[in-house]
This record gives sequence, structure tokens and C-alpha cells, in this order.
Amino acid sequence: MAEANDITALLLELDGSGRDALDRIFPHVYDELKRIARARLRAERAGHTLSATALVHEAYVKLVDQKRVRWQNRAHFFAVAARAMRRILIDHAVARKAEKRGGGEPVVTLLDDAAGEEANADELIAIDQALSRLGALDPRQEQVVELRFFAGMKLEEVAEVLQVSLASVNRDWRTARAFLTTQLAG
Repeated sequence: MAEANDITALLLELDGSGRDALDRIFPHVYDELKRIARARLRAERAGHTLSATALVHEAYVKLVDQKRVRWQNRAHFFAVAARAMRRILIDHAVARKAEKRGGGEPVVTLLDDAAGEEANADELIAIDQALSRLGALDPRQEQVVELRFFAGMKLEEVAEVLQVSLASVNRDWRTARAFLTTQLAG
């Protein structure tokens, strides 16, 4: 993985011209994106139809489709990439649920090791909706949860990506978990 400063420097050099810009940066971040995708997919049900490579490539397509993004730094890039992976996994879960048309109320938990827990389609959809409500109140807490839960990052990695202290990330994580637990229990 390229160092954070190297990635930030490359991102700042780009003119935000969509595919050409991302084609230049993608080789430098591919391994990290693939690690994130593998971590997230380990939390999915066995036999998931998306591979880590497919998830990264679908995220790349979503990133390319964004018009005139001005990449600010490494943190901004990985936050946008994590959001793209979140959308892909949620869209996949919604499609699976539509096929299945299963009933019943899902039991949803958001644990410290949430990336290691198996999540079904109903859980992912419920988490996504609660996370959107959290984002309306505190966008950084939403980013912490996105990077932690959907990108599978450790708290130290989240602090590095968001360029905030580990203590701030820990506080945001605890507060966000409490909010989401309340939202998901109701």
C-alpha cells in the first residue's frame, strides 16, 4: 500500500476528470481497496455472489460515475470508496430480499467486531436506514461506522483515514453504536 502522503499527493495532482483521473490513482489504492472488500465480504453470508475483486471493480465504476469530484486527500478518497461499497452491498441485499420476499422481523446487532458477524439482507437494509438517520445528525459518526462496519477498518485505521485522534474515533464509535442500537431496537 502506498503511504498516505503519497496517495494524498497523487489525488491532489488529479484534475477530477472522472475515469482518467481514477485510472491514474487506482493502481496505488487497489490493494487497500481489495483488503477492505475482503474484510467486508467475510461478514456476508456464505456463498455470497460478489467476490472482493468484483466489489472493488463495482466500487470503481461508482467512483468513475461521480462527476467532477475534487479529491481532497486520502481520507476523502477512502470515505467515498467505503460509501460506494456500502451502496453496492445494500443494493445487492435489497435485490436478494426482493427475490426472497421473506418475512419476519430481523434481529440486528452492531458489535465491536461487526465486520466479523454474518449479516443478512434485512440487517444490512435496517443498518443502512439507521446509518442514514445518524448521518443527518453527525456526518463524521456516519463515516466512522461506514469505515468500520462496511469497509472493515480497525479504529486506528479509521482515525488515520479521517485524520482525527484515536480518542475522537473511539468516542464517535461508542456514540454511534448507542444511537444505532436504539434505532435498530425500535
